[in-house]
Amino acid sequence: MVEDQERPPVSSSVCYRDPIAALKWLETAFGFEPRIVVLAPDETLVHAELGYREGVIGVGNVWSPNHASPADLGGKNTQSVHIQLREDVDAHYARAKAAGAEILMEPTDQTYGDRNYIARDPEGHVWSFGETRFRIDNAEFDRKHGTTTRDRI
Repeated sequence: MVEDQERPPVSSSVCYRDPIAALKWLETAFGFEPRIVVLAPDETLVHAELGYREGVIGVGNVWSPNHASPADLGGKNTQSVHIQLREDVDAHYARAKAAGAEILMEPTDQTYGDRNYIARDPEGHVWSFGETRFRIDNAEFDRKHGTTTRDRI
């Protein structure tokens, strides 16, 4: 849709009852950058894309019987979106909280080297954000947790 930007190989889209309000909130709370906004003649949102680094999050309305906002499903999610930040997950958390995100998990250091937090947006989508603080190899992780890490089953 945007000629001067290469499309990422993988992206996700989320549906909202009020996608225009969601678009503004996601920009304010999570710092996503609008890349494209497509409006119908009546000014309703047809499609929008928000970017973070090389990734894209599509934002749209509930456009078919197979698409829904968690607000339509009693708050249930069928997916969540994870964003890997380059730095300062604590500042990102503070920004999201100040914008009214419901915090489901405070920033927490993980045994695999990341610091993460989890938030819910106003329509109920669950988002997680992480920052790598240190790297741990699979063998060390498996020793610590009694797991077996493989490339495939």
